Amino acid sequence: MEVYGEMRPSLLLLATMDTKGPEVLYLRDRLRDLGAKPLLMDLSMKNGDPNVVCDVPCREVAQAGGSTLEAVTGSKDMAANMEIMTSGAASIVRRLVDEGNVHAVIAVGGCTGTLMITEVFQGLPFGLPKVMVSSAAAQPGFSTQFVRTSDIMLFHSVVEISGLSEPVKNVLDRAACAAVAMARGPVVLPLFEKERAIAMTMMSPCETTARSVRLALEGEGFQVIGFHANGIGDRAFEEMVASGLFRGVIDLAPGAVGEHLYGYMRDAGPFRLESAGRMAIPQVISTCGVNHATPSRSRTPARLWTGRKYDLDRFRTWLRVSADELRQISEAFAEKLNKSKGPVKVLVPLKGWSSVDSPGSPTYDPNEDAVFVAALRSMLRKEIEVIEVDANMESPEFAQAVVQTSLEMFRP
Repeated sequence: MEVYGEMRPSLLLLATMDTKGPEVLYLRDRLRDLGAKPLLMDLSMKNGDPNVVCDVPCREVAQAGGSTLEAVTGSKDMAANMEIMTSGAASIVRRLVDEGNVHAVIAVGGCTGTLMITEVFQGLPFGLPKVMVSSAAAQPGFSTQFVRTSDIMLFHSVVEISGLSEPVKNVLDRAACAAVAMARGPVVLPLFEKERAIAMTMMSPCETTARSVRLALEGEGFQVIGFHANGIGDRAFEEMVASGLFRGVIDLAPGAVGEHLYGYMRDAGPFRLESAGRMAIPQVISTCGVNHATPSRSRTPARLWTGRKYDLDRFRTWLRVSADELRQISEAFAEKLNKSKGPVKVLVPLKGWSSVDSPGSPTYDPNEDAVFVAALRSMLRKEIEVIEVDANMESPEFAQAVVQTSLEMFRP
């Protein structure tokens, strides 16, 4: 992404013109009024609006998806048609972006259009402005599908984008202003300086230590990029580490490994705790959240909620995992870390693995935590050191241990 200042940025506008034609043309005009050069791409799965000339017509999109518009129009297989048009659009949009011909993307859609277009947006680089105006943005169960690990701005229209009423115009006006403003800057470039970039997972129960570590490493000339270990953030962390952007990894909160074993809320998929090892990137691993689980209230037997638990707030409850579950989680940790091609050190705080996990908390149990540590130590390769720190995860002593170990591993 570049800073365009007073230059006239090119914005790619995507929509299904057969259902959103007049509204999209209004948005195109507003983009022009704001000084942008809009390029219009049609994702219609029918013939679109024959009276509108698009810069990238739906016929071209279908061909890029390996089919023809006639085949798509004649087919009743909605899922297959969506896949063809999405694939074709993704190929064309990525090429336009890579060639420097597009400085931002903006789109309008209902549920079907939003599913298609956000999948296209998800393949675009971090930092490229992406605005999705959608009447389905707040639909339960869909918002995470729309965004996933991308930096898409999901603009909830509230009203349906149908007709050019004053409320609809207001939504489109604001979306146009947002997209053009982001494209024109001034915006800091999203540069990852690999020789000094460190990826760090974090969450609120280890936020104090994460902040202390970040400040100390920044003082040593490193650039620390944090990732919220909430499941989606874990996935983004793994994807960006796998792309080779970082010199080192500080994984303070790898609890998603256990969440995946049991299908809980912070599940980040089967590849959590693997990317850095595969890339031979030095890793400092710790244990925030590993001894707690976050199951879905609607899918969890009531008996589990009578056990040891800690209410973070009125929406989130952490349940203490059992000793047997800790053994199973340690096996998953060992299997993943033993595959690492680069150096690994594991730092374990002996007086609780988070601010939630401290003396006086109903879930505090250092004896059971020791089960995890002993099992992990017995299964890890001898080159992987397990360092125990006589402190709580959120103490200055533990933060200092993380900093010292990180500097030993990440300095040239």
